[in-house]
Formats: sequence, C-alpha cells, structure tokens
Amino acid sequence: MNKDILVAFLHSSNLITMSAAKEIADHFTYKSLAKNQFQLTEGKICDEYLFLEKGYMRGFAHDIDGNEVTTAFCSAGQLAFEVSSFFNRIRSKENIQALTDCEGWYITYEQLNQLFHASPDFREFGRSVLVKGYTQLKTRMLMQITETAEERYSFLLTNYPHIFQHAALKHIASFLGITDTSLSRIRKELSKK
Repeated sequence: MNKDILVAFLHSSNLITMSAAKEIADHFTYKSLAKNQFQLTEGKICDEYLFLEKGYMRGFAHDIDGNEVTTAFCSAGQLAFEVSSFFNRIRSKENIQALTDCEGWYITYEQLNQLFHASPDFREFGRSVLVKGYTQLKTRMLMQITETAEERYSFLLTNYPHIFQHAALKHIASFLGITDTSLSRIRKELSKK
C-alpha cells in the first residue's frame, strides 16, 4: 500500500510541508481490520494513533447497566484513537470497533512522542488535531443539552449522511442519546414532511 492519502492528510493542515509529511508518514505502519474486529478494547491502554484510510469504525462504552452507548463514529480520512487513554497512558473505558473492513496507518505512542520532539511542525499538527477534536466534542455535548432529538438527528443526517450507510440504527440512536423506538418515530415523522 502506498501512503499518499496519509501524506495528503498530514499536508492538508498547512502546518507541514509536503517533504516533511512524506518523512513523517514513513514512521507509520500499515494495518487492516476485518469487519467487527476491535482496534481497542476497554481495559487496555490505547497505544495506536490510527489514521483510517478506508472503512468505518465506531467508538462505544458500556453504561452502568451494561448497555453499549456509541461515543463516536470514524470514517476514512479521520483519526481513530482514544485520546485520554493514549496521551494519559491509562486504561480505556471505550472500545473502538470496525463496522466495515478497514485499512489505515498507525504510529505508537512512543514513536509519536519522538516525532513531536523532533518536528515542531508535526507537534503543531498534533495540537491542531486535539483542538479540532475538543471543539467537536464540546459542540456535541452542547447539542445534547440545547437541541431536541429531532434537531440532533437532522444535523447528523445533513452533515454526516454516510453514518446511515454503515452503522446500525441502534448505534445511531445511542449516539444521539435516544432509544431505538424514538429514532424510528423521528425517522417516520420526518419522512412524512
């Protein structure tokens, strides 16, 4: 496999030159996961910073009753890793599972830190990734508080329609913070409009 898509991802930030992006990409290792295979399981320390080139993944945790609650979806062109576990070196409370066959490129925690120290541009890239991730998380948290289930569903449908092609409705419902029945009702009502 060639790393052109990874290189383009690194370079697209405008923080890393094309030549530096190629050098950084050389430190990443190819990985494939079959549908339903886990990238990370709860209780383990996340050690892979994975750039997903192809496929679709889901992050989820178990609530106090043991039910799966979807925490994130990840599609091609995004990073799939559990940030708290990865950077704080603590056991993850989340799982990351392939919803489709997946391919990507990863770097370990140790390799990432070596690159951060060696390349100020890559360190700045990493900071920008974290800021973007935090912003998305904050936006999602506020939507859970300030918007109705219908509004959250419409936002997801408009901005991330590919989720509906790859994820089960029960996973989408838990991501939206609603029951499967509520999601079915919302979908039915919106189809009449």
